Amino acid sequence: MRAVPQFETLLYELEDGIATITLNRPQRMNALTYGMALELLAAFDETDADDAVKAVIVTGAGERAFCAGADLGSDGKAFDFASRPDRGERPVVNGIFRDSGGRVALRIFDSLKPVIAAVNGAAVGFGATFLLPMDIRIAAEGARFGFVFARRGIVPETASAWFLPRLVGISTALEWCYSGRIFAAQEALEQKLVRSIHPPKELLPAARELARSLIDCSAPVSLALTRQMMWRMLGADHPMEAHKIDSRGVMSRGSSADAKEGVQSFFEKRSPRFPETVSQNLPQFFPWWRTRDFE
Repeated sequence: MRAVPQFETLLYELEDGIATITLNRPQRMNALTYGMALELLAAFDETDADDAVKAVIVTGAGERAFCAGADLGSDGKAFDFASRPDRGERPVVNGIFRDSGGRVALRIFDSLKPVIAAVNGAAVGFGATFLLPMDIRIAAEGARFGFVFARRGIVPETASAWFLPRLVGISTALEWCYSGRIFAAQEALEQKLVRSIHPPKELLPAARELARSLIDCSAPVSLALTRQMMWRMLGADHPMEAHKIDSRGVMSRGSSADAKEGVQSFFEKRSPRFPETVSQNLPQFFPWWRTRDFE
């Protein structure tokens, strides 16, 4: 059994196949620090590497906030990376400091496990954009959202210019980002940013029930491939690209031990017991996409 990782700004729990990552700075409304960003990268490395993890839930500690965005401190230089004391720790490409939120978003984008957000309170700035590469988002009744960047004199980050219009459409994405206004969970539901709204005490149970519905009867390797196929095809320029990869996938998975078990369990009218694991049995063609910049 793998050792449970220990973090300073996160709580990490694994129970019955579901890893729960909790942003754990409630005294600062779970605001993002550079250290938290690095720990989020490490946490998703852990969930991918551990075959005991079938799905991931991300939430925030306390009742006030999921994440209130970047920790602004008190000197007004939160976004002036060249002046920050931790500037030497941050990766730089061609003189540009890489956005920490964007690094986290790209890591979640690469996840091999389904990711569910359980938004327990305010989700503003990074707290809102951080949600976008997750697969399904649910919210507590009092949750609020805000893409407030223009009000802070900056621009949207965490690769949200790619994710947000794909989730809610270009007009809604621009309205939210132009105005920077805070809006309620009901508007997020109406615009399909979140799937459902729950009383606060029912939020995590609902997230776990949702996770169970995704993983209980599905092969982990198939879920990993499906997640990457769906997300990456959002950027494809022709359905032929999807045809190429799903043809490879069907051929590879069709001869697998998982496929044999899936068919046998169907005829025997029982729940499947898939033998293959993400760490050992991803097909040889994975990953099929070209190496990206910044890697």
